[in-house]
Amino acid sequence: MATTRPVLGDLSTAAAPSRAEQLASAVERRIREESLAPGSPLGTLEDLQGASGYSRPTVNEAVRVLRDRGLVRIKPGRGGGLFVAERGPVVRLRHTLLAVDEEPTTVTEAIELRDHLELLIDLGAARCRTERDVTALRALLARMAEASDWAGFMAANWALHERIAAVSPNAMARAVYVGTLGHLSSTSAAYDEGPDSRAYRARRHQAHVDLVAAIADGDEQRVRTAVERHATPS
Repeated sequence: MATTRPVLGDLSTAAAPSRAEQLASAVERRIREESLAPGSPLGTLEDLQGASGYSRPTVNEAVRVLRDRGLVRIKPGRGGGLFVAERGPVVRLRHTLLAVDEEPTTVTEAIELRDHLELLIDLGAARCRTERDVTALRALLARMAEASDWAGFMAANWALHERIAAVSPNAMARAVYVGTLGHLSSTSAAYDEGPDSRAYRARRHQAHVDLVAAIADGDEQRVRTAVERHATPS
């Protein structure tokens, strides 16, 4: 399917925790910046693969992320491809949160809002998780453990929390929560890694291991305990 505009913007400017998430963010940014109307074509999977240079599985995962966020719909068959989805209130809210001006207080406000929603999101995930969800969460935990620096650790951290949110059934809370994550991940300052940074990352990783274990077991009391520990700097 031919398009007159580039499928993507500059991928090098997108700070995302994985290639699939980077690609999804680039497509989302294009939709937002070009004010694309519902039904606007975004190209085919082959277009996205060619424009990004990523593998087909990576492109498929990016499209799944976009579809889960309510941003695109897939039309199969001849003349099909990816199209901008109808923008319901949840999608409009997400775009509003991502467009918040970076005033000095917004990071603090985003952290406060995220912390208030954390328990709601995580309890919802504990009630609705599947084996596939648990496998994905454990893979992201592995990425956190393998991170060689603070930037890589935090990228995996954001991805883990966004994946937990994707499991939660409360669409409005999910949109607000993911919006705050997007704001925080785009405004996070570099961490000054001192000699104790590895030990600190190990403690934070363990807090997330406990949270995922509680979600996987569907144990709501353990989720509450894990969320409280997660919110307490160690």
